[in-house]
Amino acid sequence: MFDRSAPRAAGLALGYLADVCWGDPQRGHPVALFGTAAAALERRTYRDNRLAGAGHTAALLVGLGALGFGLERLARGPMARTLVTAAATYTVLGGTSLARTGADMAARLERGDVAAGRELLPSLCGRDPSALDADGLARAALESVAENTSDAQVAPILWGAVAGVPGLLVYRGANTLDAMIGHLNARYTRFGWAAARFDDVLNYVPARVTGLCVMAASGRPAAAWRAWRADAHKHPSPNAGVAEASFAGALGVQLGGATQYAHRLEMRPTLGVGPAPVPADLRRAVRLTRRVQALAAVLAVGISGAGRSGRRVSARSSPRR
Repeated sequence: MFDRSAPRAAGLALGYLADVCWGDPQRGHPVALFGTAAAALERRTYRDNRLAGAGHTAALLVGLGALGFGLERLARGPMARTLVTAAATYTVLGGTSLARTGADMAARLERGDVAAGRELLPSLCGRDPSALDADGLARAALESVAENTSDAQVAPILWGAVAGVPGLLVYRGANTLDAMIGHLNARYTRFGWAAARFDDVLNYVPARVTGLCVMAASGRPAAAWRAWRADAHKHPSPNAGVAEASFAGALGVQLGGATQYAHRLEMRPTLGVGPAPVPADLRRAVRLTRRVQALAAVLAVGISGAGRSGRRVSARSSPRR
């Protein structure tokens, strides 16, 4: 019986390093192709009820899981399994592109180019940029960097450590579907319910691991923990609140407040204690997300390697026949 843990650990490490070096591909990204396929399927499956949405979500995610299992079975030998895992890891991670976009936003705002910042904001989140000044753009970008540190990096690499290529693909598919249909609006409140709830389940543990990594990587663990404990539960998302509150505490800023989307205004609870973020705080958040991403990668590789060590210990302690 072969050991999958060593190729998995090596593949996760290589995939993370590939993302650090290159970021997301500019054209033909597999996640974008999945989104196109999901939108095409939605034209056939859409009904304004939860059952139809659950079937739509299940069909797509079961397909991704089957693809992941198939790729692992086709990869014969440790080198092939390592390369398949590395390719899948690189495909689903988005941490480097997140950090680069956050740094780009900080640079635009630091030189006073609010119009360029408004143009860039849709790359980070779905808020209405026309309603935001420089500090509003900095807050929106910082909140997106915090939330997506978990969604785009920590969660997928942890699911890769636990469940290999199927875990990587299913997680990224679920997160993409949540972004596409997990909205509280007239079209998707019922149809997107299953996608949104499943994404919440998959992100529950990774969001809290993100909070712990923020505490460890920020140099201000007590402040991050205080904000997490005091404010995370106020956020409408059970997971985004952990990441955003821990970032707010670590950076000594206050997030939340009036949040303008294209068709609605939300009054978000405040997270953390301190002044509202400015562009310099966004640049600090970018540095923090890079450290958290690296720490999460080390943790994921360690989890994968621990499985191999545990099997060795078990084999040594088994009685001989």
